[in-house]
Amino acid sequence: MEPEPMPFSTDHTHPSELLSQAVKRVREEVQKVIIGQDDFIELLLAALFCGGHLLVEGVPGIAKTLTSKLLAQTLQLEFSRIQFTPDLMPSDVLGTTVYNVKHGEFSFSPGPIFSNLILIDEINRAPAKTQAALFEVMEEAQITVDGRTYPMDAIFFVMATQNPIEQEGTYKLPEAQLDRFLLKIVLEYPSLEQEQAMLRRFSQDFRTDFRQKVKPIIGAKEILACRQWVEAITIQEELLDYIALLVHRTRNHGDLFLGASPRASLAMMKMSKAMAAIRGRDFVTPDDIQQVAFPVLQHRMLLTPEREIEGYRIVDVIRDILSTVPVPR
Repeated sequence: MEPEPMPFSTDHTHPSELLSQAVKRVREEVQKVIIGQDDFIELLLAALFCGGHLLVEGVPGIAKTLTSKLLAQTLQLEFSRIQFTPDLMPSDVLGTTVYNVKHGEFSFSPGPIFSNLILIDEINRAPAKTQAALFEVMEEAQITVDGRTYPMDAIFFVMATQNPIEQEGTYKLPEAQLDRFLLKIVLEYPSLEQEQAMLRRFSQDFRTDFRQKVKPIIGAKEILACRQWVEAITIQEELLDYIALLVHRTRNHGDLFLGASPRASLAMMKMSKAMAAIRGRDFVTPDDIQQVAFPVLQHRMLLTPEREIEGYRIVDVIRDILSTVPVPR
């Protein structure tokens, strides 16, 4: 039986409950094909509801690309995929001005970045010039070509992937670009049970025709409504102070060479609101903040050379900060 459209604003159900139901049904549709990845799907949707962008790090073959395609399918969004390569030019991403012989004038030909959900595969394979082309569009949802500005759609969501293992032919992402990603999610291999379930599901479906069974749940109008509901989630003053203190602690931590920027504080506030809404609540708790601290902070900080040599990890520092900063009661 196909799922019915979500009943947005048609009854007296609280908006947070409607949003929570929508996320649950989107997750169920995606998991007709994807085994596991619950946290990934949830954080991906939370980032979308915050209007931010997502960086996904993981080895090849763990369904990063497939998950993004299925998400676009369930949300009825226009999907675009850009494979970053060492010879990719900024115009290959943004678009270019071309001369129209018939009309005798120049016109702008939009690039693949003009879409709703854009998957950038292996973002660290393109040189700095091409990566820098994303600075304006990721921050301001617009591009400037030949002095003219072209805005993106209201729903503009970039999901970029990178391989943490293979470093040959790759370029390190600038810190300024990393800071423009709302979240960084590190995906691990599936568990043994999940991999066994995957093999059973596709043992007679080599072409993954299960993808055709994934149905749309909500659309652009409902996503924009979800963003308004997330903004309206209540967060107490002491929790705002808690977020500020967590981020401030990264700037004077002995194990860190570079702490998190004020953009990290805003990201943590937005994401904690989104996670509260996904949980069906209209208020933020300290648990929401602590849950999003790792994906919000881990790509915005740098270890000192000494700690890096000793084998410390950014997640160890975040864990230490969470354990030492007093939690509001």
